[in-house]
Amino acid sequence: MRIAIRGGRLIDPAHGVDAPLDLFIAEGRIVGIGQAPDGFTADREMDARNCMVCPGLIDLCARLREPGQEHKATIASETRAAAAAGVTTLVCPPDTDPVIDEPAVVEFIRRRVKAAGQSRVLTLGALTHRLRGERLAEMAALKDAGCVGVSDGGRPLVNTLVLRRALEYAATFDLTVFLTPLDPWLGHGVAHEGQIATRMGLSGIPAAAETGAIARDLELVRDIGVRVHFGRLSSARSVDLVARAQAEGLPVTADVAVHHLHLTEMDLAGFDSQCHVQPPLRGLRDKDALRVGVAGGVLGAICSDHQPHEPDAKQAPFGDTEPGISGLDTLLALNLRLARDGVLPLSVALERLTWGPARILGLDSGHLGLGALADVCVFDPEADWRVTAHALCSRGQNSPFIGWELQGRVMHTLMEGRVVYEWAKHALEIP
Repeated sequence: MRIAIRGGRLIDPAHGVDAPLDLFIAEGRIVGIGQAPDGFTADREMDARNCMVCPGLIDLCARLREPGQEHKATIASETRAAAAAGVTTLVCPPDTDPVIDEPAVVEFIRRRVKAAGQSRVLTLGALTHRLRGERLAEMAALKDAGCVGVSDGGRPLVNTLVLRRALEYAATFDLTVFLTPLDPWLGHGVAHEGQIATRMGLSGIPAAAETGAIARDLELVRDIGVRVHFGRLSSARSVDLVARAQAEGLPVTADVAVHHLHLTEMDLAGFDSQCHVQPPLRGLRDKDALRVGVAGGVLGAICSDHQPHEPDAKQAPFGDTEPGISGLDTLLALNLRLARDGVLPLSVALERLTWGPARILGLDSGHLGLGALADVCVFDPEADWRVTAHALCSRGQNSPFIGWELQGRVMHTLMEGRVVYEWAKHALEIP
């Protein structure tokens, strides 16, 4: 199908474009910017007046719960939510059940994604067999099956020798290793270690649980030269450690979950289990440092860290609830709020959701250059909406942002030139 998106403000951070320009799409790719190519006749024209047009969003961490936890969500439900959020590419960690440690699981996910047809899903293979941290997974086979990297899946390796061997093996196959910076011995807790956790009687996780793991891992990177990405940093000191490593030229990148840019340990007041996350919400100083890290590029991506849960998972005493936030639906609007509050320029806020994660993954995507795949998000930056259970498209409604008033609504999402979401149609389905 040939599509013309007219009248919008085109923002392509990868190419420094921010101007009122029309966009022309044919055969799944971008064929014209500002002016239609010769002989172009649109099968469909989209009116993007008062809207912004940017690359489809790329989310570096989204748990889809399938296979293994379909009572929480499915690939079909969460890729549909991704499309409604303007996300065209999701990265699925390997901690599914069964674990993504063999090609058959990768193929299963690929079939489910193809059947859903709503969003692209990239898989991370497991660093070790069953993520047990004992023996290495068959990384070569996982790469051949299509995995874009390997990961500890949120289960950090206790044995440093096994981790070193895993990093060496990954480097042999030119794979990026996605690590969760957490010392397992210090990480047994449910809140940030400090006065608030003490006052509330909650077991604490010190920032050293994160920074100690990063320091160890950086030494291994320095020896081996493997590409490492640290997922979902939460502390000021972590940002400083990664910044120093990048200044030394080490092949290290990092991201932050969007909720860590808006919430702190103060939001645990009332024992709100929706704020039970791993890593925990930390102090105001940490939140400010994370924001500075995003603005300066030390943190090259902002992710949703999407973890949908069934209601029962959050209906227990705080320490007994399952950690995680359903974050896809609010990802774009919360990022736009950062720009509106002056934390980030708009182009940077969008870059951290598009071109930034694409570079981390080594993909030629996340931009709107001529010939690029037509993954496009069209959104109204001024549209007000209230976060409610009914407003969330994800099956998981576990969000601490319920009740928040946000701005920014996705109007159209296109994946490879195919319209996978339209607000006008979705609005008719909302009760």
